[in-house]
Amino acid sequence: MKAFVVRNPASLESLELREQPEPNEPGLGEIRVRLHASSLNYHDYSVVTGAIPTQDGRIPMSDGAGVVDAVGPDVQDFVPGDRVVSTFFPNWLAGPPPIGDFSTTPGDGIDGYAREWVVCPERYFTHAPAGYTHEEAASLTTAGLTAWRALMVDGPLKPGATVLTLGTGGVSIFAVQLAKMMGARVISTSSSDAKLARLSELGADEVINYRREPEWGKRVMEMTNGRGADHIIEVGGPGTLPQSIQAVAIGGHIALIGVLTGVAGEVPTARLMTRQARLQGLIVGSRTEQQAFVRALEVNGVRPIIDQTFELEAIADAFRHEASGQHFGKIGLSIA
Repeated sequence: MKAFVVRNPASLESLELREQPEPNEPGLGEIRVRLHASSLNYHDYSVVTGAIPTQDGRIPMSDGAGVVDAVGPDVQDFVPGDRVVSTFFPNWLAGPPPIGDFSTTPGDGIDGYAREWVVCPERYFTHAPAGYTHEEAASLTTAGLTAWRALMVDGPLKPGATVLTLGTGGVSIFAVQLAKMMGARVISTSSSDAKLARLSELGADEVINYRREPEWGKRVMEMTNGRGADHIIEVGGPGTLPQSIQAVAIGGHIALIGVLTGVAGEVPTARLMTRQARLQGLIVGSRTEQQAFVRALEVNGVRPIIDQTFELEAIADAFRHEASGQHFGKIGLSIA
């Protein structure tokens, strides 16, 4: 079977296509999945470029979607022919987070889904939403579930609340869609007027160009008559967190999801304290939360926004497109 691996020192140029042995028959509690799609995340980019060190020969990509080809004895959830999507933390089934690193995450601590086949325990997957393409399903594992947990689990988001989203990456776009699904007011930021127009088309009620308005936290307060945003999808990290704290409502919730601007920085603690806001870090979610997310998508008919899909053999070009920052929503990989 075809598989891409990371060769150290890791870089996009060192990604290597290999032929690997065909998969075995699934054993007790295992399923065999013919993978058809993956999708790109900033975490994956960090692995394949060496920002997050991984072992030589690691198969990257944390997201995977495909069809169950065979099941082993004592499999409870799946039968051959089921369309499935992977889980980010295969051993986190339910309840509070039991892990604070990526040692069990496919594409980082263990081999991921930049390949044609995988045999693994059934807990590594859930059912995909009915009617989804494989590329759409693959977008749920990391970005989709992160937005779901931030708003619906950790929030919890209520109709009429105000949600602030930053940028137009996968998590932020999902957050806009989920917030509108729940009847929330959405304020979104971007540095591109063209992307701001698309955000408005997607349902954002107000938009802010943060290049023209670097003090966008103050602008959010003006838009909300001094109240602020009840929930903030904070994907930037230290470069944007002070503005998010400026924008948050008293008693509001900031979901700290990304580190796009760095891994450390100053925090205006006095402002956070006086706003009595909750700053909560999170990494994706559990298998049970993913199953609830899938059910909600089926009921409400929300479909992911796929910016562009690349063939697996063009994986390096897909990551270059991600690095350019030109995408709107998710970037897919097709595994034929």
